[in-house]
Amino acid sequence: MNYVPGFQSTRGDWVGAVPKEHTRGIFLDSGNVLVMLNGHRLNESSFGKASVYMPHISVDIIEKVEFIRGPGSALYGSNAFLGVMNIVTSKDHNHMSLGIGEHGFTQAAVGFNKVLFGDLNIYGNASWQGQQGERYVEGVRDPLASYFIELGGQWRDLKLSMWHNQTQLNGFVNLAGWSDENKHKSQNLAVLIGYDWLRSAQWDVSSTVKYIEHDIYSAGLIASAQDLSLQNDFFVGPSWQSKDLTLNLDGAFRVNNSLALNFGVEYSEEEQSEAGINTSYYDFARGDVFLGEEFYQNGIITVNPHQPFNTLLQSFDSTAVYGQLKYTMSEKATLFVGARYDDVKDIDSKFSPRVAAIYSLSEQNTIKLQYGESFRTPVSNELNSNDDVTVGNPNLTSEYVKTTELVWHSKYHSWELDLVLFDNQLKDFINLVPINTRQLPVEQRRFTFLNTFNTDMQGYEVSGKFNITPSTWLEMGYTHLLDEPFNPSYKRFASLAVTHNMDPLQISFNALWRDSVFVKTPEPGVLDNYDQPAYSLLGASLSWRLGNSQSIVMKVKNLFDKQYVIFEPRMSDGRIPGTGRAIHVQYVQKF
Repeated sequence: MNYVPGFQSTRGDWVGAVPKEHTRGIFLDSGNVLVMLNGHRLNESSFGKASVYMPHISVDIIEKVEFIRGPGSALYGSNAFLGVMNIVTSKDHNHMSLGIGEHGFTQAAVGFNKVLFGDLNIYGNASWQGQQGERYVEGVRDPLASYFIELGGQWRDLKLSMWHNQTQLNGFVNLAGWSDENKHKSQNLAVLIGYDWLRSAQWDVSSTVKYIEHDIYSAGLIASAQDLSLQNDFFVGPSWQSKDLTLNLDGAFRVNNSLALNFGVEYSEEEQSEAGINTSYYDFARGDVFLGEEFYQNGIITVNPHQPFNTLLQSFDSTAVYGQLKYTMSEKATLFVGARYDDVKDIDSKFSPRVAAIYSLSEQNTIKLQYGESFRTPVSNELNSNDDVTVGNPNLTSEYVKTTELVWHSKYHSWELDLVLFDNQLKDFINLVPINTRQLPVEQRRFTFLNTFNTDMQGYEVSGKFNITPSTWLEMGYTHLLDEPFNPSYKRFASLAVTHNMDPLQISFNALWRDSVFVKTPEPGVLDNYDQPAYSLLGASLSWRLGNSQSIVMKVKNLFDKQYVIFEPRMSDGRIPGTGRAIHVQYVQKF
């Protein structure tokens, strides 16, 4: 994501070292980027953002990552707000890899594709990544343990796939508390069945049934024993589950060589099905968390159901219809007109139009003008939470954005370049705001959610690829916001990668640059200003091909072990330390 113009991903707090998205000046936790895995949406109904339940997936089993920059609700509905990211796993190759690295890093992955008989084809992927983690000045580590298993197949027009993953991110910082005893475990189980009913010169008709189940177990340090004048620390966090069953019917009708129509219907039953609590203090007589020596549970326990969380057990059933018309006006001009209507039962309904016109100025140069609207429906945590960190707001409404983009694309024999000018009109944005509890220590204060912002965000993005020689090429991206970011974030950032191939060796250097961030303290004399200077991060990779199917790969992140911090609004001082240097060596076999 960091090498896509308009996007950045940084680590942060909130149920583990979960990656957070910065998207065209928007830095929030609410899931304004729709993330999918093989077309299966990962954003869900409790937290709304994919990174809580799936903060990690190994790149060793990924074939490609597809991005849509800008609004995508006309096709994908809620959460396709400022972008869409679809992770596509490997399905056509047989491969395996093993790796080791700094900080106790280990890695293993395998993938296969096989024709069993006739029209039956199966594939699978499995991966593992783990590390002991770095030791930070706060006295904690950031360990990782993650696995992913996928199995799928196709018989004639019938497709079936299923996958399961689990990620543990213990220690580090959770709910603003630094502790090696913090706990975070998230997992998903997904099944997809698809069938192609009709394929002809004029018609394509298919249907899919998708089911996914998300589970999270997390507990963060809210207050230390010393802060509470007790003998034991206070940990708390969610033990939640959400489910989503979605039925899609998609069609395409090619009227003639100039006119084509895509359309579809979607029905989704989405719900938060469990809302328990993990806590180290609990009074079973009163059915809630109470602090006192007599309520200590000799560690972290799970209480499910937890009566104060019952309001979170909410369904988000929805129905949607959508369509898009493509009209080729001439060899140089093409027009797209589309829209989607979503009705989320008892919550909200939204109409999301999209219009785009593409014109070829010459064989090498193309311009595109497009307009789209997108929305995001509030989720159960924002509507109904009631815990030691957040208080829900049942009066929230959907946030939405109106986006206009002008794109110029130029492609020549040895280089190509894209320039994007965008204007986002942001309406009713939901933000996490502190409740007025200043009489409490900063680590014990609570937050709520409000539709607080209506603003415009303008900027431009540049990306390009340049073939310097037949064996050397350069890729770059640059984003510049003309307005101040919505929440404190980077107003400018850039990426650069240079690769040189000298078979059997290939070497690559990459760099990220991020602008400075300044945040004035809300409480002078109590908290310091957050003042982060601009910084750069360098990385490198070296690949040595041993033969037609074997290679040794070395990757280095943060090459010079730069010490830097990232702004995190939930921390009392606003600071989360960035990751240090990481050297990994990997053996790869294709067969």
